[in-house]
Amino acid sequence: MRTEDEAPALPKSFLRPCLLLLLREQPAHGYELLERLCPLGFSGDDPGGLYRALRLLERDGLVHSAWEPSQNGPARRIYQLTRAGMEELHRRSKSLVRARETLDVFLSRYGEFVALEERPAALRTR
Repeated sequence: MRTEDEAPALPKSFLRPCLLLLLREQPAHGYELLERLCPLGFSGDDPGGLYRALRLLERDGLVHSAWEPSQNGPARRIYQLTRAGMEELHRRSKSLVRARETLDVFLSRYGEFVALEERPAALRTR
C-alpha cells in the first residue's frame, strides 16, 4: 500500500477516463478493473468507489453492463464501452493533454526555481 507521499496526486475525476480507457481495451468485470487501475495510479483499496463510478458511467450511457454466468462461482457483471463512452473518452483525453501541458509548464518553472536554490549551495561546498 502506498503512503500519501508516494501516491500520485490525481484528481478525483481521473477515475472516469481511466475506466473508459480500460473498457475500450476490453470489456471487464469490476474486480478485474480494480486490478487494472493500479498501474494508472490507483491503490485498489476503494472497491465501493469503483462500483459507484461504474454505476454513474452506466447511468450516463457511457458503459453498458450485463450479467455473465461463471463456472467457478456467482454470475459477474461485465461492463463494456458504448459509442457515447468512446466519444467521452476522446473528449477526456484531449482535456488531459491540455492538463499535462499546464503541468509541464509548472514543473519546468519549479525545476528552474529549485536549480537556482541549489546552485549557491553547491558553490559553497567547493
